[in-house]
Amino acid sequence: MSEALADRLAGGVEDLTASGLLASIRSAREVENQAAADQLVLAAQWADLHPPESIHDAATFSVPSAGQEHEEPIAGEGCPLVAEFCVAELGGVLGVSTVAAKKLVGQSLELRHRLPRLWALVHAGRVPAWKARSVAETTIHCSPALTREAAAFVDSQVAAVAGKVGPAQLDRLVAEAIKRFDLAEPDPAADPEDGYLHVDPRHVTIDTQEVHFAGTMRVEAEIDMADAIDLDRAVAQGAATQAALGSTESLNVRRAKALGDLARTQTALDLHTTGAGTVAKTEDGLPVAREVVLHVHFDAHFDVPFDDSTVGEQTVFGPTGRLEERQRLVLLDQVKAWCADSRTKVTIKPIIDLNTQLKTDAYEIPDRIREQVVLRDKTCVFPWCTRPARRCDVDHVIPHDPDAEAEGRPQPGPTQTDNLAALCRSHHRLKTHSAWRYEMVAPGIYEWTSPHGYRYRRDRDGTTAIDDARPPERPDVVRIPEPRRP
Repeated sequence: MSEALADRLAGGVEDLTASGLLASIRSAREVENQAAADQLVLAAQWADLHPPESIHDAATFSVPSAGQEHEEPIAGEGCPLVAEFCVAELGGVLGVSTVAAKKLVGQSLELRHRLPRLWALVHAGRVPAWKARSVAETTIHCSPALTREAAAFVDSQVAAVAGKVGPAQLDRLVAEAIKRFDLAEPDPAADPEDGYLHVDPRHVTIDTQEVHFAGTMRVEAEIDMADAIDLDRAVAQGAATQAALGSTESLNVRRAKALGDLARTQTALDLHTTGAGTVAKTEDGLPVAREVVLHVHFDAHFDVPFDDSTVGEQTVFGPTGRLEERQRLVLLDQVKAWCADSRTKVTIKPIIDLNTQLKTDAYEIPDRIREQVVLRDKTCVFPWCTRPARRCDVDHVIPHDPDAEAEGRPQPGPTQTDNLAALCRSHHRLKTHSAWRYEMVAPGIYEWTSPHGYRYRRDRDGTTAIDDARPPERPDVVRIPEPRRP
């Protein structure tokens, strides 16, 4: 062992030896696990304090399904319901989103009421809280939903091995519970002889989560034989046309570009026709391209050339920008390539000065003012919410009074940009129907106050707690848990 390494092991961290350092790390992990277990108890107790007034006021998850959204409970059958608006307060003090707080509350109730053996193991220090929470997440959102008896079966099986099951084993346990308790409708596709008659393998899957560094995405499809042959011929023809026009790119690249061209044009009959009953076409005789809207933002500045080759100022864009869709970085060269396509329609909107106040006398918000709010706020302005502002409501921070003009009073909540903010539908309802309050202290900067007096500052960079505004804590009830050993 080198002298430098020996010195680092012996005296690098408060003179701990290597074995002493490992023991300290293990002790710190035990304290962390105990704190996580205590947090589950506190989250469940918070839920106990806030039952809903009716089933319609209970907290739920909005889950997209078949192009629509449906509501799912935050915990399984047999767990108590929780008031919708109480969860945001818990998320605020934890520094997480309302959705993350819902998961914490739901998983704590699932463990306490439907997985009691696993719950006991967590508080005995034998199973880490994060493992128990992953089991609860699976049993909550299982399809079909698990009954209390089926959840108890999963609980007994997982507890028997002290929670040492991985995701694959857990999926098999849930599948066994579904089969054992006859929860699933008979699946004709599972028939060993005629099951293939009930399976339709057709699909088109575009993986929008994984983006290659070259700016590409993976597409996988299973389509009818006739459609596949037609698609292959169309792609081959598109690749050959590009080569005839002088493209020097490889065949694979040209085929990929041809497939993209098919997304913007079409060769079949268009069901959307003009008033005369004919297919709408452009000046080049091709069908009108399908419209896909992308919002791309680049920093730019004006540059005055030093030579006489160019007259006037030039706009110089930065090499990278931001794509609003999925909040991804995009290269300027990529955007130039997209715009070079003859079928691409480029719309350049006027620059909106985010520091200029726009206003209208009406309650309805014009598109230009809405666009300014969207660009300024980027996301919902509730603490730790990340829903894109373009999919949010625009809220009057100080409510608009529809009777003010008729009664000759000044409008307390004018429709102007220093009184408007982007709020997702859930947090818009919370602001309207609960004791949460907020104000805009500067353009795009908001200060929120929770029903219990906690305050948060929300700006374009995120959320921070205003520490000096927290309610005073009672030191006599502060408890530092000791690590529990199995």
